[in-house]
Amino acid sequence: MNKKKAVLLLSGGLDSATTAAIALGRGFELYALTFYYGQKHNIEIESAKKLANFFNIKDHIIIELPVKIFHSALVKNSGIEVPKNRDPETDTEIPPTYVPARNILFLSYALSYAESIGARDIFIGATAVDYSGYPDCRPEFFECYNKMANMGTRAGLSGDCFNIEAPLLKMKKSEIIAKGKDLDIDYSLTHSCYDPYVDGTPCGECDSCKIRRTGFQEAGIDDPVKYDKKDGQN
Repeated sequence: MNKKKAVLLLSGGLDSATTAAIALGRGFELYALTFYYGQKHNIEIESAKKLANFFNIKDHIIIELPVKIFHSALVKNSGIEVPKNRDPETDTEIPPTYVPARNILFLSYALSYAESIGARDIFIGATAVDYSGYPDCRPEFFECYNKMANMGTRAGLSGDCFNIEAPLLKMKKSEIIAKGKDLDIDYSLTHSCYDPYVDGTPCGECDSCKIRRTGFQEAGIDDPVKYDKKDGQN
């Protein structure tokens, strides 16, 4: 019996890893997309490759986007520093690590790929609970995008509708991590840091590191990733 196909946005982080495990558990055959958009490091790309191998992803495509169209603290030569020791719960401004319209672009590639291979489910590891204030990680965004996907595709207009799935959307990071442990995910393969040292060691001070560390602590699970600083290597 042929498995149902689904497209997965695979970033190399623990959220996309958990999403992959959930989709596989539901019986989907996964086709993954990973994007290089000028990140200051390639570590998350390498993590995505490791996860694709760990999950036996059917096909894993790495897409390189034009670097110059993005202005963000996450992008090389932007001149913007990654903020450290920020409190995402009290600082309500959208942080400089926001990458303009990133999920819109990523989902558009996923939508085209899905229609091309006959998949109608697209999985993304976004969460609206423990997140850094990004507008494209909210339930309202995904509801609107799903409607657009079915209005702007041949499959959608013919009634063969797409389903944009964000299974972690209403989960806290600690809940995501606990779920991943139940699914036997090797979180040592994942990377979360926005500004790691050159050897890949996480900084421990950016929004993503702080959210990840708090999540593991609240879940009562040891984070397999170490945060020891390497002097002179950042």
